[in-house]
Amino acid sequence: MSKLAKLQKLMQAKILLLDGAYGTEFQALGLEEKDYHGDRFASHSVPLQGNHDILCITQPNVVKNVHSSFLEVGSDIICTNTFNANAVSQADYDLQDICGEMNTVAAKIAREAADQHSCNDRPRFVAGSIGPTNRTASLSPDVNQPGYRNITFAELVSAYQDAMQGLVNGGADLFLIETIFDTLNAKAAIYAANQINEKLDDPLPIMISGTITDASGRTLSGQTCEAFLYSIEHANPLISVGLNCALGAEQLRPYVAEMSRLSGAAITVYPNAGLPDAFGEYTQTADVMAATIADYAKNGWLNVIGGCCGTTPKHIAAIAEAIENLKPREVDIGSAPGNLKLSGLEPLSRQEGGLFINVGERTNVTGSARFARLVRENKFDEALSVARQQVENGAQVIDVNMDEGMLDGVEAMRTFLNLIASEPDISRVPIMIDSSKWEIIEAGLRCVQGKAIVNSISLKEGEAQFLEVANKALNYGASMVVMAFDEAGQADSLQRKIEIC
Repeated sequence: MSKLAKLQKLMQAKILLLDGAYGTEFQALGLEEKDYHGDRFASHSVPLQGNHDILCITQPNVVKNVHSSFLEVGSDIICTNTFNANAVSQADYDLQDICGEMNTVAAKIAREAADQHSCNDRPRFVAGSIGPTNRTASLSPDVNQPGYRNITFAELVSAYQDAMQGLVNGGADLFLIETIFDTLNAKAAIYAANQINEKLDDPLPIMISGTITDASGRTLSGQTCEAFLYSIEHANPLISVGLNCALGAEQLRPYVAEMSRLSGAAITVYPNAGLPDAFGEYTQTADVMAATIADYAKNGWLNVIGGCCGTTPKHIAAIAEAIENLKPREVDIGSAPGNLKLSGLEPLSRQEGGLFINVGERTNVTGSARFARLVRENKFDEALSVARQQVENGAQVIDVNMDEGMLDGVEAMRTFLNLIASEPDISRVPIMIDSSKWEIIEAGLRCVQGKAIVNSISLKEGEAQFLEVANKALNYGASMVVMAFDEAGQADSLQRKIEIC
Protein backbone atom coordinates (compact mmCIF):
# COMPACT_ATOMS: atom_id res chain seq x y z
CA MET A 1 0.00 0.00 0.00
CA SER A 2 1.34 3.45 -0.91
CA LYS A 3 2.11 6.10 1.68
CA LEU A 4 -0.83 8.13 0.36
CA ALA A 5 -3.24 5.21 0.61
CA LYS A 6 -2.12 4.36 4.17
CA LEU A 7 -2.67 7.91 5.36
CA GLN A 8 -6.00 8.27 3.58
CA LYS A 9 -7.24 5.03 5.11
CA LEU A 10 -6.28 6.17 8.61
CA MET A 11 -7.87 9.59 8.05
CA GLN A 12 -11.17 7.89 7.30
CA ALA A 13 -11.02 6.03 10.60
CA LYS A 14 -9.88 8.73 13.05
CA ILE A 15 -8.68 12.27 13.52
CA LEU A 16 -4.90 12.04 13.32
CA LEU A 17 -2.76 13.83 15.87
CA LEU A 18 0.25 15.95 14.98
CA ASP A 19 2.91 17.05 17.46
CA GLY A 20 3.54 20.45 19.05
CA ALA A 21 6.14 23.21 19.08
CA TYR A 22 9.77 22.12 18.91
CA GLY A 23 11.11 25.62 19.48
CA THR A 24 9.13 25.83 22.72
CA GLU A 25 10.65 22.56 23.94
CA PHE A 26 14.22 23.47 22.97
CA GLN A 27 13.95 26.88 24.64
CA ALA A 28 12.70 25.24 27.83
CA LEU A 29 15.89 23.17 27.99
CA GLY A 30 18.04 26.28 28.42
CA LEU A 31 20.52 25.27 25.73
CA GLU A 32 23.58 27.49 25.43
CA GLU A 33 25.75 28.60 22.52
CA LYS A 34 28.20 25.73 23.05
CA ASP A 35 25.33 23.22 22.85
CA TYR A 36 24.33 24.49 19.44
CA HIS A 37 27.92 24.45 18.17
CA GLY A 38 28.73 20.99 19.52
CA ASP A 39 32.07 19.43 18.69
CA ARG A 40 31.70 19.68 14.94
CA PHE A 41 31.10 23.44 14.86
CA ALA A 42 33.16 24.41 17.90
CA SER A 43 35.27 26.75 15.76
CA HIS A 44 32.40 28.06 13.63
CA SER A 45 32.68 31.85 13.80
CA VAL A 46 28.95 32.63 13.46
CA PRO A 47 26.68 32.43 16.55
CA LEU A 48 24.31 29.45 16.29
CA GLN A 49 22.18 29.73 19.42
CA GLY A 50 18.53 29.74 18.36
CA ASN A 51 19.25 27.83 15.15
CA HIS A 52 17.27 24.81 16.32
CA ASP A 53 17.75 22.88 13.07
CA ILE A 54 21.50 22.46 13.67
CA LEU A 55 20.71 20.48 16.82
CA CYS A 56 19.90 17.53 14.56
CA ILE A 57 23.65 17.33 13.90
CA THR A 58 25.11 18.64 17.17
CA GLN A 59 22.57 17.29 19.71
CA PRO A 60 20.66 14.43 18.03
CA ASN A 61 19.60 12.85 21.33
CA VAL A 62 17.98 16.11 22.45
CA VAL A 63 15.96 16.22 19.22
CA LYS A 64 14.98 12.56 19.50
CA ASN A 65 13.82 13.08 23.08
CA VAL A 66 11.50 15.87 21.99
CA HIS A 67 10.08 13.65 19.23
CA SER A 68 9.53 10.89 21.78
CA SER A 69 7.80 13.24 24.22
CA PHE A 70 5.10 13.90 21.61
CA LEU A 71 4.86 10.28 20.48
CA GLU A 72 4.35 9.18 24.09
CA VAL A 73 1.23 11.34 24.43
CA GLY A 74 -0.33 10.09 21.21
CA SER A 75 1.06 11.91 18.16
CA ASP A 76 0.38 9.91 15.00
CA ILE A 77 2.56 12.21 12.89
CA ILE A 78 5.75 13.89 14.07
CA CYS A 79 7.51 16.63 12.14
CA THR A 80 11.21 16.70 11.38
CA ASN A 81 13.20 19.43 13.09
CA THR A 82 13.86 21.15 9.75
CA PHE A 83 11.61 24.22 9.67
CA ASN A 84 14.58 26.44 8.70
CA ALA A 85 16.84 23.75 7.24
CA ASN A 86 17.07 25.32 3.81
CA ALA A 87 19.91 27.16 2.11
CA VAL A 88 18.06 30.50 2.14
CA SER A 89 17.49 30.54 5.90
CA GLN A 90 20.73 28.83 6.88
CA ALA A 91 22.76 31.43 4.99
CA ASP A 92 22.26 33.63 8.06
CA TYR A 93 24.42 31.14 9.95
CA ASP A 94 26.82 30.40 7.08
CA LEU A 95 25.53 26.82 7.00
CA GLN A 96 23.82 26.90 3.62
CA ASP A 97 26.09 24.18 2.19
CA ILE A 98 25.03 21.43 4.62
CA CYS A 99 21.25 21.66 4.30
CA GLY A 100 20.92 18.40 2.43
CA GLU A 101 22.79 16.63 5.24
CA MET A 102 20.80 18.51 7.88
CA ASN A 103 17.50 17.30 6.43
CA THR A 104 18.69 13.72 5.99
CA VAL A 105 19.92 13.50 9.59
CA ALA A 106 16.74 15.13 10.90
CA ALA A 107 14.52 12.68 9.03
CA LYS A 108 16.56 9.71 10.28
CA ILE A 109 16.19 10.89 13.89
CA ALA A 110 12.44 11.31 13.51
CA ARG A 111 12.16 7.99 11.64
CA GLU A 112 13.93 6.14 14.44
CA ALA A 113 11.71 7.70 17.10
CA ALA A 114 8.53 7.03 15.12
CA ASP A 115 9.47 3.41 14.45
CA GLN A 116 10.20 2.79 18.12
CA HIS A 117 6.66 3.90 18.98
CA SER A 118 4.91 2.18 16.07
CA CYS A 119 3.03 -1.10 16.07
CA ASN A 120 0.83 -2.84 13.51
CA ASP A 121 -2.40 -1.29 14.77
CA ARG A 122 -0.83 2.09 15.53
CA PRO A 123 1.64 3.18 12.85
CA ARG A 124 3.46 6.49 13.30
CA PHE A 125 4.48 8.77 10.45
CA VAL A 126 7.22 11.31 9.80
CA ALA A 127 6.34 14.60 8.11
CA GLY A 128 9.25 16.45 6.55
CA SER A 129 8.87 20.04 7.76
CA ILE A 130 9.44 22.64 5.04
CA GLY A 131 9.22 26.21 6.31
CA PRO A 132 8.65 29.38 4.29
CA THR A 133 12.26 30.69 4.46
CA ASN A 134 13.02 34.23 5.63
CA ARG A 135 12.43 35.81 2.21
CA THR A 136 9.24 36.67 0.29
CA ALA A 137 8.99 36.06 -3.44
CA SER A 138 5.94 38.24 -4.03
CA LEU A 139 6.78 41.17 -1.73
CA SER A 140 9.56 43.74 -1.88
CA PRO A 141 11.66 44.27 1.27
CA ASP A 142 12.08 47.91 0.20
CA VAL A 143 8.99 50.14 0.23
CA ASN A 144 10.78 52.51 -2.13
CA GLN A 145 11.28 49.77 -4.75
CA PRO A 146 7.98 47.86 -4.96
CA GLY A 147 9.16 45.84 -7.95
CA TYR A 148 12.36 44.65 -6.27
CA ARG A 149 12.70 41.07 -4.94
CA ASN A 150 15.52 39.70 -2.78
CA ILE A 151 14.77 36.10 -3.79
CA THR A 152 13.69 34.49 -7.05
CA PHE A 153 11.32 31.62 -7.66
CA ALA A 154 14.16 29.56 -9.14
CA GLU A 155 16.37 30.16 -6.08
CA LEU A 156 13.57 29.00 -3.80
CA VAL A 157 12.96 25.90 -5.90
CA SER A 158 16.64 24.99 -5.72
CA ALA A 159 16.75 25.43 -1.93
CA TYR A 160 13.56 23.42 -1.45
CA GLN A 161 14.70 20.59 -3.73
CA ASP A 162 17.92 20.23 -1.77
CA ALA A 163 16.00 20.08 1.51
CA MET A 164 13.31 17.73 0.21
CA GLN A 165 15.78 15.27 -1.28
CA GLY A 166 17.42 15.12 2.14
CA LEU A 167 14.07 14.39 3.76
CA VAL A 168 13.42 11.61 1.27
CA ASN A 169 16.88 10.14 1.86
CA GLY A 170 16.28 10.16 5.61
CA GLY A 171 12.99 8.29 5.42
CA ALA A 172 10.21 10.91 5.68
CA ASP A 173 6.70 9.65 4.84
CA LEU A 174 5.27 12.95 3.61
CA PHE A 175 6.11 16.59 2.96
CA LEU A 176 4.64 19.31 5.17
CA ILE A 177 4.88 22.73 3.50
CA GLU A 178 3.96 24.91 6.43
CA THR A 179 3.48 28.37 7.94
CA ILE A 180 2.91 29.87 4.51
CA PHE A 181 2.78 33.67 4.65
CA ASP A 182 3.59 34.18 0.96
CA THR A 183 1.83 31.82 -1.43
CA LEU A 184 4.47 32.30 -4.13
CA ASN A 185 7.03 30.76 -1.77
CA ALA A 186 4.64 27.85 -1.27
CA LYS A 187 4.21 27.44 -5.02
CA ALA A 188 7.99 27.19 -5.33
CA ALA A 189 7.95 24.48 -2.65
CA ILE A 190 5.14 22.66 -4.46
CA TYR A 191 7.06 22.90 -7.72
CA ALA A 192 10.11 21.38 -5.99
CA ALA A 193 8.02 18.64 -4.35
CA ASN A 194 6.40 17.74 -7.66
CA GLN A 195 9.84 17.45 -9.25
CA ILE A 196 11.12 15.22 -6.44
CA ASN A 197 7.97 13.08 -6.48
CA GLU A 198 8.20 12.47 -10.22
CA LYS A 199 11.36 10.42 -9.57
CA LEU A 200 9.88 8.28 -6.76
CA ASP A 201 8.06 4.98 -7.16
CA ASP A 202 5.98 5.91 -4.09
CA PRO A 203 5.53 9.70 -4.15
CA LEU A 204 5.37 11.46 -0.81
CA PRO A 205 1.93 12.93 -0.01
CA ILE A 206 1.94 16.69 0.45
CA MET A 207 0.35 18.52 3.37
CA ILE A 208 0.05 22.29 2.97
CA SER A 209 -0.59 24.72 5.80
CA GLY A 210 -1.06 28.46 5.40
CA THR A 211 -0.90 31.22 8.00
CA ILE A 212 -3.63 33.79 8.52
CA THR A 213 -1.78 36.66 10.16
CA ASP A 214 -4.59 38.65 11.80
CA ALA A 215 -8.31 39.38 11.95
CA SER A 216 -8.32 40.48 8.30
CA GLY A 217 -8.48 36.80 7.40
CA ARG A 218 -5.58 37.10 4.96
CA THR A 219 -2.03 35.83 4.64
CA LEU A 220 0.84 38.29 5.02
CA SER A 221 1.01 38.54 1.21
CA GLY A 222 -2.68 39.47 1.11
CA GLN A 223 -4.59 36.39 0.00
CA THR A 224 -7.90 35.30 1.48
CA CYS A 225 -8.35 31.69 2.59
CA GLU A 226 -10.25 30.76 -0.55
CA ALA A 227 -7.74 32.43 -2.88
CA PHE A 228 -4.91 30.65 -1.07
CA LEU A 229 -6.69 27.33 -1.42
CA TYR A 230 -7.17 27.74 -5.18
CA SER A 231 -3.49 28.68 -5.57
CA ILE A 232 -2.07 25.50 -4.04
CA GLU A 233 -4.49 22.74 -5.04
CA HIS A 234 -2.21 21.57 -7.86
CA ALA A 235 0.19 19.94 -5.38
CA ASN A 236 0.40 16.25 -6.27
CA PRO A 237 -0.41 14.10 -4.40
CA LEU A 238 -2.16 16.58 -2.11
CA ILE A 239 -3.39 14.88 1.04
CA SER A 240 -4.41 17.84 3.19
CA VAL A 241 -4.63 21.60 3.41
CA GLY A 242 -4.99 23.73 6.49
CA LEU A 243 -3.80 26.49 8.77
CA ASN A 244 -1.23 26.97 11.50
CA CYS A 245 0.62 29.59 13.53
CA ALA A 246 0.01 33.34 14.17
CA LEU A 247 -3.36 32.80 15.86
CA GLY A 248 -4.84 30.66 18.59
CA ALA A 249 -7.59 28.11 18.07
CA GLU A 250 -10.38 30.54 18.93
CA GLN A 251 -9.11 33.19 16.51
CA LEU A 252 -8.67 30.61 13.73
CA ARG A 253 -12.22 29.27 14.10
CA PRO A 254 -13.93 31.11 11.19
CA TYR A 255 -11.09 30.36 8.79
CA VAL A 256 -10.97 26.66 9.66
CA ALA A 257 -14.73 26.52 9.06
CA GLU A 258 -14.30 28.21 5.69
CA MET A 259 -11.50 25.93 4.56
CA SER A 260 -13.42 22.85 5.66
CA ARG A 261 -16.39 24.00 3.58
CA LEU A 262 -14.32 24.76 0.48
CA SER A 263 -11.69 22.04 0.27
CA GLY A 264 -12.02 18.58 -1.18
CA ALA A 265 -8.81 17.53 0.60
CA ALA A 266 -8.43 16.59 4.24
CA ILE A 267 -8.11 19.49 6.71
CA THR A 268 -5.08 19.97 8.95
CA VAL A 269 -5.00 22.55 11.75
CA TYR A 270 -2.37 23.30 14.37
CA PRO A 271 -2.95 26.61 16.16
CA ASN A 272 -0.77 28.42 18.64
CA ALA A 273 -1.45 28.11 22.35
CA GLY A 274 -3.57 31.26 22.24
CA LEU A 275 -2.05 34.67 21.58
CA PRO A 276 1.26 35.80 23.09
CA ASP A 277 1.18 38.04 26.15
CA ALA A 278 3.09 41.30 26.61
CA PHE A 279 6.30 39.31 27.13
CA GLY A 280 5.83 37.19 24.02
CA GLU A 281 4.89 34.13 26.09
CA TYR A 282 2.09 31.69 25.26
CA THR A 283 0.08 31.03 28.39
CA GLN A 284 -3.10 29.33 27.20
CA THR A 285 -3.61 26.17 29.21
CA ALA A 286 -3.85 22.74 27.63
CA ASP A 287 -7.45 22.26 28.78
CA VAL A 288 -8.65 25.57 27.34
CA MET A 289 -7.01 24.89 23.97
CA ALA A 290 -8.32 21.30 23.89
CA ALA A 291 -11.89 22.46 24.54
CA THR A 292 -11.83 24.69 21.45
CA ILE A 293 -10.27 21.91 19.37
CA ALA A 294 -12.98 19.51 20.50
CA ASP A 295 -15.57 21.98 19.23
CA TYR A 296 -13.79 22.00 15.85
CA ALA A 297 -14.12 18.23 15.71
CA LYS A 298 -17.76 18.24 16.78
CA ASN A 299 -18.46 20.59 13.88
CA GLY A 300 -16.88 18.08 11.50
CA TRP A 301 -13.96 20.29 10.45
CA LEU A 302 -10.94 18.14 11.30
CA ASN A 303 -8.84 15.35 9.84
CA VAL A 304 -5.47 16.21 11.40
CA ILE A 305 -4.90 18.34 14.50
CA GLY A 306 -1.81 19.45 16.41
CA GLY A 307 -0.19 22.49 17.94
CA CYS A 308 2.15 25.29 16.90
CA CYS A 309 3.89 28.00 18.95
CA GLY A 310 3.67 27.48 22.70
CA THR A 311 2.17 23.99 22.55
CA THR A 312 3.83 21.32 24.68
CA PRO A 313 3.32 17.57 25.11
CA LYS A 314 0.79 18.50 27.80
CA HIS A 315 -1.27 20.39 25.21
CA ILE A 316 -1.07 17.51 22.74
CA ALA A 317 -2.10 15.02 25.44
CA ALA A 318 -5.14 17.14 26.31
CA ILE A 319 -6.11 17.42 22.63
CA ALA A 320 -5.72 13.64 22.21
CA GLU A 321 -8.14 13.06 25.07
CA ALA A 322 -10.60 15.67 23.80
CA ILE A 323 -10.89 14.18 20.29
CA GLU A 324 -10.59 10.51 21.19
CA ASN A 325 -14.19 9.52 20.42
CA LEU A 326 -14.97 12.17 17.80
CA LYS A 327 -15.32 11.34 14.12
CA PRO A 328 -13.07 12.78 11.42
CA ARG A 329 -14.36 15.11 8.76
CA GLU A 330 -15.63 13.26 5.69
CA VAL A 331 -13.35 13.89 2.74
CA ASP A 332 -15.02 14.20 -0.65
CA ILE A 333 -12.83 15.48 -3.48
CA GLY A 334 -15.93 16.28 -5.54
CA SER A 335 -17.38 18.55 -2.87
CA ALA A 336 -15.37 21.71 -3.57
CA PRO A 337 -17.54 24.27 -5.42
CA GLY A 338 -16.67 25.69 -8.83
CA ASN A 339 -15.31 23.90 -11.89
CA LEU A 340 -13.08 26.83 -12.82
CA LYS A 341 -11.09 28.17 -9.87
CA LEU A 342 -8.78 31.17 -10.25
CA SER A 343 -7.28 33.62 -7.80
CA GLY A 344 -5.41 36.81 -7.28
CA LEU A 345 -5.55 38.10 -3.73
CA GLU A 346 -9.22 37.15 -3.94
CA PRO A 347 -10.91 34.10 -5.49
CA LEU A 348 -12.84 33.81 -8.75
CA SER A 349 -14.80 30.64 -9.50
CA ARG A 350 -17.31 29.60 -12.12
CA GLN A 351 -19.58 26.59 -12.38
CA GLU A 352 -20.18 25.07 -15.81
CA GLY A 353 -22.87 27.11 -17.49
CA GLY A 354 -22.10 30.17 -15.35
CA LEU A 355 -21.78 33.76 -16.48
CA PHE A 356 -19.05 35.08 -18.75
CA ILE A 357 -15.82 36.35 -17.20
CA ASN A 358 -14.78 39.88 -18.15
CA VAL A 359 -11.12 39.95 -19.19
CA GLY A 360 -9.38 43.31 -19.33
CA GLU A 361 -7.09 43.36 -22.39
CA ARG A 362 -5.69 46.89 -22.37
CA THR A 363 -2.48 45.73 -20.63
CA ASN A 364 -1.51 44.09 -23.90
CA VAL A 365 1.25 45.63 -26.01
CA THR A 366 -0.21 44.11 -29.17
CA GLY A 367 -3.69 45.48 -28.50
CA SER A 368 -3.10 48.88 -26.93
CA ALA A 369 -0.80 51.43 -28.55
CA ARG A 370 -0.79 53.55 -25.39
CA PHE A 371 0.19 50.67 -23.12
CA ALA A 372 2.89 49.56 -25.57
CA ARG A 373 4.36 53.06 -25.62
CA LEU A 374 4.38 53.31 -21.82
CA VAL A 375 6.18 49.98 -21.49
CA ARG A 376 8.73 50.83 -24.19
CA GLU A 377 9.43 54.13 -22.43
CA ASN A 378 9.79 52.31 -19.09
CA LYS A 379 6.88 54.29 -17.62
CA PHE A 380 5.57 51.38 -15.59
CA ASP A 381 3.82 53.55 -13.00
CA GLU A 382 1.60 54.95 -15.75
CA ALA A 383 1.22 51.46 -17.22
CA LEU A 384 -0.10 50.32 -13.83
CA SER A 385 -2.84 52.93 -14.08
CA VAL A 386 -4.10 51.16 -17.20
CA ALA A 387 -4.48 47.94 -15.24
CA ARG A 388 -6.09 49.72 -12.31
CA GLN A 389 -8.63 51.40 -14.58
CA GLN A 390 -9.62 48.06 -16.07
CA VAL A 391 -10.28 46.54 -12.63
CA GLU A 392 -12.22 49.61 -11.55
CA ASN A 393 -14.33 49.31 -14.70
CA GLY A 394 -15.25 45.71 -13.98
CA ALA A 395 -12.50 43.47 -15.35
CA GLN A 396 -12.45 40.20 -13.40
CA VAL A 397 -9.16 39.05 -14.97
CA ILE A 398 -6.25 41.14 -16.29
CA ASP A 399 -4.60 39.95 -19.52
CA VAL A 400 -0.91 40.92 -19.68
CA ASN A 401 0.98 40.57 -22.96
CA MET A 402 4.55 41.73 -23.63
CA ASP A 403 5.09 40.26 -27.13
CA GLU A 404 6.64 43.17 -29.01
CA GLY A 405 9.77 43.15 -31.11
CA MET A 406 11.35 46.17 -29.40
CA LEU A 407 10.91 44.72 -25.91
CA ASP A 408 12.76 42.25 -23.73
CA GLY A 409 9.51 40.37 -23.13
CA VAL A 410 10.79 38.30 -20.21
CA GLU A 411 12.09 41.32 -18.30
CA ALA A 412 9.02 43.44 -19.12
CA MET A 413 6.65 40.70 -17.96
CA ARG A 414 8.60 40.15 -14.76
CA THR A 415 8.83 43.86 -13.98
CA PHE A 416 5.17 44.59 -14.62
CA LEU A 417 3.82 41.61 -12.68
CA ASN A 418 6.08 42.35 -9.71
CA LEU A 419 4.72 45.89 -9.68
CA ILE A 420 1.13 44.65 -9.96
CA ALA A 421 1.76 42.45 -6.91
CA SER A 422 2.45 45.60 -4.88
CA GLU A 423 -0.94 47.08 -5.83
CA PRO A 424 -3.72 45.18 -3.99
CA ASP A 425 -6.47 47.04 -5.82
CA ILE A 426 -5.13 45.46 -9.04
CA SER A 427 -3.68 42.16 -7.82
CA ARG A 428 -6.93 41.20 -6.14
CA VAL A 429 -8.02 39.79 -9.54
CA PRO A 430 -6.40 36.83 -11.33
CA ILE A 431 -3.77 37.39 -14.00
CA MET A 432 -3.89 36.01 -17.54
CA ILE A 433 -0.32 35.64 -18.82
CA ASP A 434 -0.57 36.10 -22.57
CA SER A 435 2.29 35.23 -24.90
CA SER A 436 3.26 33.09 -27.86
CA LYS A 437 6.65 32.45 -26.20
CA TRP A 438 6.94 29.96 -23.36
CA GLU A 439 9.92 31.75 -21.79
CA ILE A 440 7.77 34.86 -21.30
CA ILE A 441 4.86 32.84 -19.91
CA GLU A 442 7.19 31.05 -17.50
CA ALA A 443 8.71 34.33 -16.33
CA GLY A 444 5.20 35.52 -15.55
CA LEU A 445 4.20 32.33 -13.73
CA ARG A 446 7.21 32.73 -11.47
CA CYS A 447 5.90 36.12 -10.30
CA VAL A 448 2.24 35.40 -9.57
CA GLN A 449 1.14 34.01 -6.20
CA GLY A 450 -2.44 33.40 -7.28
CA LYS A 451 -3.82 30.86 -9.73
CA ALA A 452 -3.17 32.42 -13.13
CA ILE A 453 -4.29 31.60 -16.66
CA VAL A 454 -1.82 30.75 -19.43
CA ASN A 455 -2.96 32.20 -22.76
CA SER A 456 -2.33 30.08 -24.67
CA ILE A 457 -1.04 26.65 -25.68
CA SER A 458 -1.86 24.51 -28.70
CA LEU A 459 -0.86 21.47 -30.75
CA LYS A 460 0.82 23.70 -33.33
CA GLU A 461 4.26 22.23 -32.54
CA GLY A 462 2.95 18.68 -32.10
CA GLU A 463 1.55 16.61 -29.27
CA ALA A 464 4.85 16.01 -27.49
CA GLN A 465 5.62 19.73 -27.24
CA PHE A 466 2.03 20.43 -26.17
CA LEU A 467 2.19 17.89 -23.33
CA GLU A 468 5.56 19.19 -22.16
CA VAL A 469 4.31 22.78 -21.91
CA ALA A 470 0.97 21.74 -20.39
CA ASN A 471 2.73 19.77 -17.65
CA LYS A 472 5.02 22.71 -16.91
CA ALA A 473 2.04 25.04 -16.61
CA LEU A 474 0.34 22.53 -14.32
CA ASN A 475 3.41 22.42 -12.07
CA TYR A 476 3.09 26.19 -11.69
CA GLY A 477 -0.58 25.76 -10.76
CA ALA A 478 -1.97 27.59 -13.78
CA SER A 479 -5.17 27.16 -15.74
CA MET A 480 -4.72 27.10 -19.50
CA VAL A 481 -6.42 28.42 -22.61
CA VAL A 482 -6.02 25.71 -25.26
CA MET A 483 -6.36 26.89 -28.85
CA ALA A 484 -8.00 24.71 -31.51
CA PHE A 485 -4.80 24.64 -33.52
CA ASP A 486 -2.60 21.73 -34.61
CA GLU A 487 0.30 21.10 -36.99
CA ALA A 488 -2.07 21.40 -39.96
CA GLY A 489 -3.27 24.84 -38.87
CA GLN A 490 -6.17 26.50 -37.06
CA ALA A 491 -9.52 24.71 -36.93
CA ASP A 492 -11.85 26.21 -39.52
CA SER A 493 -14.89 24.00 -38.98
CA LEU A 494 -16.80 22.29 -36.20
CA GLN A 495 -15.43 18.90 -37.23
CA ARG A 496 -11.83 20.19 -37.12
CA LYS A 497 -12.43 21.67 -33.67
CA ILE A 498 -13.73 18.31 -32.46
CA GLU A 499 -10.74 16.48 -33.98
CA ILE A 500 -8.22 18.78 -32.29
CA CYS A 501 -9.90 19.25 -28.95
